[in-house]
Amino acid sequence: MSDSKIYIVGVGMTHFGRHLEASISELLDTAILRAADDAGCTKAAVEAVYHSSATQGFLQGQTFVPGQVALSKIGLTGIPAFNIENACASSSSSFHLAVQALKAGMQDVVLAAGVEKMNVPDKARMFAVFDGGWDVETPEENAKRLLQLGEGVAEPEGSESERPYSVFMKIYAAFGRNHMKRYGTTQRQIAAIAAKNHQHSEHNEYSQYRQPYTIDEILSAPPITYPLTLPMCSPISDGAAAVILCNEEGLRKIGATTSRAVQVMASAVASGNPARSADAPERHVARIAAERAYEMACLSPEDMDVAEVHDATAIGELMHAENLMLVPIGEAGPAAERGDFTIGGSIPINPSGGLESKGHPIGATGLGQIHELVTQLRGEAGKRQVDDARHAIHENSGGLIGIEEGVAVVNIFKRANA
Repeated sequence: MSDSKIYIVGVGMTHFGRHLEASISELLDTAILRAADDAGCTKAAVEAVYHSSATQGFLQGQTFVPGQVALSKIGLTGIPAFNIENACASSSSSFHLAVQALKAGMQDVVLAAGVEKMNVPDKARMFAVFDGGWDVETPEENAKRLLQLGEGVAEPEGSESERPYSVFMKIYAAFGRNHMKRYGTTQRQIAAIAAKNHQHSEHNEYSQYRQPYTIDEILSAPPITYPLTLPMCSPISDGAAAVILCNEEGLRKIGATTSRAVQVMASAVASGNPARSADAPERHVARIAAERAYEMACLSPEDMDVAEVHDATAIGELMHAENLMLVPIGEAGPAAERGDFTIGGSIPINPSGGLESKGHPIGATGLGQIHELVTQLRGEAGKRQVDDARHAIHENSGGLIGIEEGVAVVNIFKRANA
């Protein structure tokens, strides 16, 4: 990144969960007002908005200008507003573009915001939204290619849910079985990740689920598809999150200091490669983004004190701990079982509770992760605080291209006064 310093000065989010009575604009306004209050400014200070939503067109019929529609109801009009859809990485992509705008000098104070209302009365339609997460012209070919990854690992009798679930859970299960086949990873190790995240979420007031689980309780929970059980999977969620960023001129404009600011050290994006083989995990799209981010930040995996990664299932955390090079390829399972990823361990991952517990309103997910890391770097996370957190890494990915995610975003943050 250039010499221009970029800061996060305000973060805000709603509780993630079921918001059946709240409108999209109400959820968005709550998150934005909290971010503005956190930054010590008003909404009027914002000079541009990067808005993300992935499901509004399908579920609510707002196919065009969803950001402008929602923002016009809450007093943010007249300024540039951009709508970003990048599957589960939508709001992290919004964040990335906000950073680029500041570095280009287009604006000095910008807002990245994301919102989603995924709980709708038509349950079949609610799950069908995920069908667009890959090439819709070749769904059978997509499924065959991805599910082949899980072949060679026996699925115990009774390990398949009779209730409907997202096709992405079946894909994650295939990723997990492939990891088991290659590296000896066990279902218990995957359950250790889920148990850890549910225990972390007990202390997060924004989490959809706050009930702690033991590893054995995770394993004995209702099955989804082997090796996944219900608590290993993220729920359907509603919610919003917002982040206010500025450059040094922006700090002056809003009268802020760096005392609680978090500096953006790197923001990197990579797109999936349909030609990548499962025999080349070191070229995974998230690893490529991570390599770029570490180079931008002039930092290494050993410098990271805390991480938030995309765990639509516990298998996601397993994979991305390795993609971020926080542990060597193939060693995330034993590391999880040892407690390395737990608060107090060698590299705490998902102290928020992760998507499995905190929730996964697609268009707000990435900014919700950033909210947690900013809170950690400020030392304001209470009972889930990671000791002396100075550097943090964030990974958020989504969609499917070939045998990997269609897009991955990796950000690195530093406590500004560290």
